[in-house]
Amino acid sequence: MWIVVIFIAAVFLGLYDVFQKISLRGNALMPVLFFSIVTSAVVLTPFLFLSRFSPSLLSSTPFYVADIDFRTHCFILIKSLIVLASWIFGYAGMKHLPLTIVSPVKAIQPVWTVIGAFVIFSERLNIYQGLGVAFAILCFYFFSLIGKREEQGSVNNKWIICLVISTLIGASSGLYDKFLMKEFDRMAVQVYFTYYQVLLMGALLFFIWWPHRKEYQFSWRWSIPLIGLFLSCSDFLYFYALSLPDSLISIISPLRRTSFVIPFVYGAVVYHERNISRKLLCLVLLAVGMTLIYMGSSL
Repeated sequence: MWIVVIFIAAVFLGLYDVFQKISLRGNALMPVLFFSIVTSAVVLTPFLFLSRFSPSLLSSTPFYVADIDFRTHCFILIKSLIVLASWIFGYAGMKHLPLTIVSPVKAIQPVWTVIGAFVIFSERLNIYQGLGVAFAILCFYFFSLIGKREEQGSVNNKWIICLVISTLIGASSGLYDKFLMKEFDRMAVQVYFTYYQVLLMGALLFFIWWPHRKEYQFSWRWSIPLIGLFLSCSDFLYFYALSLPDSLISIISPLRRTSFVIPFVYGAVVYHERNISRKLLCLVLLAVGMTLIYMGSSL
């Protein structure tokens, strides 16, 4: 069940990346990030209000937002700080690099998540799952090598460094998510971490971007709220999959990162980016890996 859920989440995450790129091209980073987060908060707010003022409507559904205490809020605030740091670095890379470089570099994130899952949660994989993860990791590694061959993908490029930092922080967020889903209500985590992000990003917007708004000009695009919409859908399914008792973060993380196929195809077709034939070969390796993971999870 959770395998299907996470594949659907990957589709939404891929669309999220595409609309990120569309929104950020020639646009100020911080307002785009802020308004996309506000959209996510707007999407989630009706579930919170219904859970508080008419709980009978949602209490037996996956959309119910449970009451939480101060301790839980503290843990969720930590998640908000981790995710926001990852997004700021990731958006900077997305703004300045081709999609067919951004998506492979971001896709390396499951490598660190899988290692962390083995060390922290003592997760074990069967032979098919292990081979599938190995194929996926190999594919992601080849993609990173191809990226380095491109002029804009040089390891000395500060935007690549931003993406790597974003990826490392994102991997820690994935491991933290598994802990949160074991301890707390998943809808409460998603709703309140989004609200905290609005507050944190609003402060950054006011103190950092606003004084320099003439230098870093912002123009509204209707693709911006779609960032928040697709991310909210992806996160909802992702948290739901993590909350299921038999789910493994070491499998969920690589499967979710198959989302990079969508921005990859978009970058190749719309932006005519380079080295597409080499990257397609890596996609075949990825498909083999995902098939093995699915076979192992069906045993």
